Amino acid sequence: MNASEEKIALEHEAARLFMRLYEKRFGISMRHIWHNEPARPDVSCYYDEQKLDLEIAHLYGSEVEAMHILGRPLTTNTHKELLSLLRTPAQHRLLTALNRLICNKAEKTYNTDRVWLVIRNANPLWTRRDILNHHQQLHMPAQHPFEQIWLIGDMHGSTGILALYPPALTALEQG
Repeated sequence: MNASEEKIALEHEAARLFMRLYEKRFGISMRHIWHNEPARPDVSCYYDEQKLDLEIAHLYGSEVEAMHILGRPLTTNTHKELLSLLRTPAQHRLLTALNRLICNKAEKTYNTDRVWLVIRNANPLWTRRDILNHHQQLHMPAQHPFEQIWLIGDMHGSTGILALYPPALTALEQG
């Protein structure tokens, strides 16, 4: 599988996982995903019989951590970079990486009426609870195309989903 095919497979897996978790939590049907071209968000689906687009992102922390998590061969320098990262507190790295990811995605424009950003946490050092404890420190850009922003707490979805935006949804997470 080449890098492009792997990226699409990871996006589809994350979209299916999110839709299943969302449907279980809220009882609203989400069905029929398909992949889109770059001018549109990654995946489209039907949300309670209405079209909805999902932009999918994976939260690794850094490119070096992504290589390690995805099982890429690591050079001696890459190993050194990973060890160096361990000296930085995990929570600081979490907020920095999550803010950077959201800001980068916020700069995109999409040819669609409704788009949600779905972020899957791929870093095993961070948990849904870590993100919940620090999500109020997120730096949400003033302008972005997302109606809602969600986070899947871990690669397998075993810790569920967490609303990061809008504030009315994030308020539900505090209970």
